[in-house]
Formats: sequence, structure tokens, C-alpha cells
Amino acid sequence: MNVTNLEEALNYRRAVRVFNKNKPLDPEKVKRCLEMATLAPSSSNMQLWEFFQITRPELIARIAGACLGQSAAATASEIVVFVTRQDLYRQRAQFVLQFERGNIRRNSPEERQAKRIRDRELYYGKLMPFLYARCGGVLGAFRTLLARAIGLFRPMMREVSECDVRVTVNKSCALAAQTFMIAMAAEGYDTCPLEGFDSKRMKKLLELPHGAGINMVIPCGIRDGEKGIWGERCRVPFDEVYHRL
Repeated sequence: MNVTNLEEALNYRRAVRVFNKNKPLDPEKVKRCLEMATLAPSSSNMQLWEFFQITRPELIARIAGACLGQSAAATASEIVVFVTRQDLYRQRAQFVLQFERGNIRRNSPEERQAKRIRDRELYYGKLMPFLYARCGGVLGAFRTLLARAIGLFRPMMREVSECDVRVTVNKSCALAAQTFMIAMAAEGYDTCPLEGFDSKRMKKLLELPHGAGINMVIPCGIRDGEKGIWGERCRVPFDEVYHRL
């Protein structure tokens, strides 16, 4: 399949549930698609994600078992696991801050650099660690009360509980996963995003720390004809979901 533009890639991409095991993927092309996935937008550019490209057959088989034996995982040539790393918030905030200091010095007018650097230091040095920190729900409850108080006087982001922040981290990771699947479609490769898996077993297989989370498991391969595609694509009529105000 030769895909030449974004619309063709989007139309080609389907959730393929049976792959042709006689048609292997090029691991370097899959890796390149994961590099493109890092171009996805990320909340506050925190990039609290990691990608695990599974190519070893024995590990693929074990991961397929943790995916409840679903055919997409069992027949996959490779499996990519998208992992959230909220526990790395301090390291990632410092990484972005260091980048921003240089970015501002290289690209901002000299008279504005000092203020912009101070703003980034406040944002990534203080605000982001405060927002992403977890403490058994206590910090989240405090942030929520603080946001409600500020919201009495001006517009304020209110989704700051520990659960809210966890959702934010997963949304950003899911954007990277979608970007990866589109990039794979552009290569003529197929994918199937799975949310049905045993997260505890998956974390053990990948030797992940307690603070990591499994966002999505994506089996990859080349479709075996029409076996793994469930007929025509179903979509709610566009005029039911589209609103112009």
C-alpha cells in the first residue's frame, strides 16, 4: 500500500485485529514512526511518556497473554507499549526549563530575555512540580480548593486534582499514540490500539516502577487481507458531532 498524503493515511488506518505473521516489519521504520510520535503536542510540553518497542517473539507472546489473548496481540510482528511517567515530572520540568533558557537567549529580543526566563523558571521550577506532585490525594484536594478560591475572582483552570492531572498525562500520551499510528499507516503498516490488558502484569513484564502507568498497547504488523478488519468503518454522522458557533 502506497500512501501519499494525510487523508489517505487516515483512511487506510484501521484497527486491524489479525496480522500476517509471514510479513515482518522493519524495526527501524517502526522506531522512526515512534520518533515522529514525539512531535505530538504535550500538555505544558512535559512529555511524560515512554515508548517500548517489543520485537522479541517470546516477550511478544507474554505480552499477548497480558492482553487477554486478543488476536491482534497474538499475531503481531511487534508490539508498542505507550507508558505514562508522571513520576518523572521533576526531571522533565528541569529538562524543558534548561531548553527554554537557551531557546529564549537564541530567539528572543535581548531586552525581553530576563523576564521571559524568570517566567519559565516560575512555571517549570515551581508551578509544574506543584501541579504534578502526588501525595495520596491530599495535594490534589488542596490544589482544587485553591483553584476554586481563585476562580471566584477570575477565570481559572479547575481540573487540578490528582485524578485530573493523571487524566492530563494520559491524554498527552494518547496524542503521541495516535500520531504513531498515523505515521505507521503512512508506511503501509497496520496497528490496533488496545485498552484491554492486565496493567499489573504488563508493568511487571516491562519492569516498570510503581509510578509508571500503561496508557495503551498497540500491536503492529501487516494486515492479513480482510481477516482482521470488521467490515465497513462505522462513524456517527458528521452533522451530529459537528457544531459551528
